[in-house]
Amino acid sequence: LKEPVVLPAKAPQLLINGASGIAVGMATSIPPHNLSEVCDALCYMIDRWEERDEVTVENLMGFIPGPDFPTGGLILGQEGIRTAYATGHGRLVVRAVTRIEEMKGGRWRIVVTELPYLVNKAALIERIAELVREGRIDDIADLRDESDRHGLSIVIELKRGARPQTVLNQLLKFTPLQTTFGVQMLALVDGQPRVLSLKRILQLFIEHRIQVVTRRTRYDLEKAKARAHILEGLRIALQFLDEVIALIRQAPDAETAKAQLMERFGLTEVQAQAILDMPLRRLAALERQRLEEEYQGLVARIAELEALLLDPHKILRVIREELQHLKEKYGDPRRTRILPEVTAEFTVEDLIPDEPVLVLLSQRGYIKRVPVSAYRPQGRGGRGVTGMATDEDDAVASVFACRTLDYLFFFTDQGRAYRIRAYEVPDADRAARGIPIVNLINLAEGERITAAVAVSPAWMERTEADGGDRYLVMATCLGKVKRVPLNEFLTTRSTGLMAIQLEEGDVLQDVCLSDGAGDLLLVTARGQALRFEEAEVRPMGRAAAGVRGIRLEEGDMVIALDRVDPEGELLVVTTGGFGKRTPISQYPRKGRATGGVRTIADRLEEIGEIAAARVVQPGDDIVLLTANGMAIRIPVTEIPQAGRATRGSRLIALTEADRIASMARIRALKETD
Repeated sequence: LKEPVVLPAKAPQLLINGASGIAVGMATSIPPHNLSEVCDALCYMIDRWEERDEVTVENLMGFIPGPDFPTGGLILGQEGIRTAYATGHGRLVVRAVTRIEEMKGGRWRIVVTELPYLVNKAALIERIAELVREGRIDDIADLRDESDRHGLSIVIELKRGARPQTVLNQLLKFTPLQTTFGVQMLALVDGQPRVLSLKRILQLFIEHRIQVVTRRTRYDLEKAKARAHILEGLRIALQFLDEVIALIRQAPDAETAKAQLMERFGLTEVQAQAILDMPLRRLAALERQRLEEEYQGLVARIAELEALLLDPHKILRVIREELQHLKEKYGDPRRTRILPEVTAEFTVEDLIPDEPVLVLLSQRGYIKRVPVSAYRPQGRGGRGVTGMATDEDDAVASVFACRTLDYLFFFTDQGRAYRIRAYEVPDADRAARGIPIVNLINLAEGERITAAVAVSPAWMERTEADGGDRYLVMATCLGKVKRVPLNEFLTTRSTGLMAIQLEEGDVLQDVCLSDGAGDLLLVTARGQALRFEEAEVRPMGRAAAGVRGIRLEEGDMVIALDRVDPEGELLVVTTGGFGKRTPISQYPRKGRATGGVRTIADRLEEIGEIAAARVVQPGDDIVLLTANGMAIRIPVTEIPQAGRATRGSRLIALTEADRIASMARIRALKETD
């Protein structure tokens, strides 16, 4: 008929085991914690019990950095933990433990070894399978459960070419591999529900232990005194053994014997009854010695218990010793790791595969993005494949290679610059036309794109962090060049930023990235090439007009600008589809604003003027795009090497009305990194 109100636990089970439940109008959700860490935090508070008001959450988090789930996993960030411990309610992001392994044939697999707390394995596998069926994650080839007595193991095999980190980010975003644990540390205090901070829970537990140890000590003291009282009577009986035996033998019954013992030796009723109940074996010498030792031990124990009740510090010491004993006997290492610097939020970039792509732009402003893999390498001289749909009123203007996470800077005929991310350009079929670029950037009426450049996120991050010596180098059709620090373009506006002040009739033709060192190379339509030191072009502001880069002959204009790679080659392609590659060493360094040297034969009426030029490496590929939308991808090694004054070889078979519009370099490293 009695119900225990308080259980005298030696450790705060509410914290160690956690608790969850829903009542009328309230709920509790306390995560489990590590026993060793909780014991250490309690010992810390006990050592500072007199100054407990000065103990802070930060002090306690030095011992309890966060919850410790039995299933392991990762807790992302410390801010949610700190808020929960300080206020009693917060939000924790828990992530599964995974590893990425390489398989045979260049494929990858993701292995899940630990799940977030309370996540059901079967439900997780079913959720992943559902996402694959719906097509929301399409890079998974196989999914199986390989868990055994050694531990959890969910294996997710990926398709060839899939990027494992991107797939993992998608799984974390759309499945319970990453979950949120809401902390609500609500408990009953003196019968009333209270939301408690970590410090308050520990403090209430210590107060509870003080009460438990005090009551236990009083109980033990009463028991010890009662036993000592009996032993005192037995000692008297053993001291007058013969007389006691004679008295009992002569008594007519037990009650009379008890009364006579009480009267003769001044015993209490309890002591007299104990003497009567004493077995004969107690009369042996060894038993008499044991009885004496028990009595002396009880006397010492009583003194110890009385001293304990008189000194609160000794009670705290007992509590501390019991906690240390619990830690030594049952403590184990933490299972859940805390990643303080990892963010729990996913950006768009985290969910997009970082892969090489081509961005194609038409003269009327249609734009699209196509995977590089859509164009298979071919031998030179072929007709190519459809690269972009065009009509009589439109023609292909340019093509350039980048990665989906790169920043794209577009420059217009009005000297303005606009910035978007490559993944914002819609992915389209190889033969599709794309969408008008005005859907992506806010071009003014009549404004058109004349140049573009891709900047990697690493360059942008380094520039944003330290400024650095990183530049955008620009070249206009009339031979002006300009070098602007990249950090001038870190901020963006919907209406664009002024990038260069253009003279009337001039157009920004090409832009390249630079680290401020080395040489630059300008190539003109009529076949001149000028190599000069970049240092001859001082850094300028965005509104500057630039300086003369190359001296042009009448009717000539700049077609391309690139940085010089001393180990590379200059690849030039004419509008008639002819091309060649020439070692950079054949282009001597000259002064800025000079005429340069010849880079192609004078027979321009046969092969056409230069349409594009790039510094390449033997491992690269190039993609040629014609005005009518035909495209061909050619390994650089397929293009013959020739001297500066030669005309080159035919790279693509063009129809009579077609011409080369643009060329993109696909770096070897970008396809394999």
